[in-house]
Amino acid sequence: MRFLARYSLALLILLAGCRAESRQTPSPVTAESMMAPEGMVYVPGGVTHVGAEDGLPEERPVFAAEVGSFFMDRQPVTVAQFRPFVEETSYATEAERFGNAGVLDFEAGQWGLVEGATWQQPRGPDGPAALDDHPVTQVSWHDAVAFCEAAGKRLPSEVEWEHAARNARDDRRPYAWGSSLKEGAQHRANTWQGQFPAFNTGEDAYLYTSPVGAFGETPLGLTDMGGNVWEWTADWFRPYDRRETPFTPTAQSEKAQRGGSFLCHDSYCHGYRVSARSHATPETSLFHVGFRCAADLPEGQP
Repeated sequence: MRFLARYSLALLILLAGCRAESRQTPSPVTAESMMAPEGMVYVPGGVTHVGAEDGLPEERPVFAAEVGSFFMDRQPVTVAQFRPFVEETSYATEAERFGNAGVLDFEAGQWGLVEGATWQQPRGPDGPAALDDHPVTQVSWHDAVAFCEAAGKRLPSEVEWEHAARNARDDRRPYAWGSSLKEGAQHRANTWQGQFPAFNTGEDAYLYTSPVGAFGETPLGLTDMGGNVWEWTADWFRPYDRRETPFTPTAQSEKAQRGGSFLCHDSYCHGYRVSARSHATPETSLFHVGFRCAADLPEGQP
């Protein structure tokens, strides 16, 4: 069921020993040690153990993955960044072509297709306009791929996303920023507070999406790696124990998403954990799903 370039790579300058030697104290990624494209963060390669044995079934079994170095957008793509792409290419998102997109009806407690819901008005024509500094939503996997390709980039793989969320040093803490959802009175992610879906107290100051970067950065320098919006990845959603087996996608096959959203609560999905996964078919557009891009290093760089 369907619920629902103007970037150029700079030369990478690496200093010896930029890879973190300790899980607890990563080597800082600074302008002195390397140069990343504007709006992106350098993610050093390494080995990451993907998944969590104490997580949900789709997060098991844990496996070790060798990840090469790459660049990753510092934050999810915003409404303001998406707009020029649409204007300059005359691109029509799948939600616009279908005429509807997925929105959660909180009173009914169920998802439905809302006519006229698009990236510009994620909750439909009767809802507010999307704010420029918020993540763009109501974008399908195909829409995300089109944007990244136009920018000379690509979507990150699931493994790359988790490697980056683990701060490129196999950090085993549950969240990309550390061990707690709150640090004192400060929330570290835009999530659901209260009882889902009956009421959201809005204790973190946001009932829906929040401005990118509003909750700070991870040690690697990334924002919104937990909560706010789920993010599309390049990969098909598959059980980890079948990831090396042959696979032929069907019309029902789904793409993996990472990061959780403002709808997530630890009582039912806890989706803002580093290892958490979600999924939807590639044409799906939802009001709590966005994306960020990744890019390969220039040829010849480590």
